[in-house]
Amino acid sequence: MKERKETTPVYGIAVAAQLSGAPEATLRLFEAKGLLTPSRSAGGTRRYSDADIERLRRATVLRAAGVNITGIRHVLELQDENAALRTGLDHGADPQHDR
Repeated sequence: MKERKETTPVYGIAVAAQLSGAPEATLRLFEAKGLLTPSRSAGGTRRYSDADIERLRRATVLRAAGVNITGIRHVLELQDENAALRTGLDHGADPQHDR
């Protein structure tokens, strides 16, 4: 059986809400505010990937801690940048040299 990528959009909004622990309205809000960009099926249905679910979980934790939408966006961007830098280091890239 072929393993799917974490970025493959497979979940509808109801399942994504259940997996992330956030209400569907929160998923729609996060999308409207640019915190999340789910894929869309040919018919326009939102489809979420495992990576989207993880991002939703991180955003939900921040929201529960009292961080506003703008703060959540900045924290998620910094976390994503940090993860990309770590991946580069793990693969032998020198972020200081690449500037």
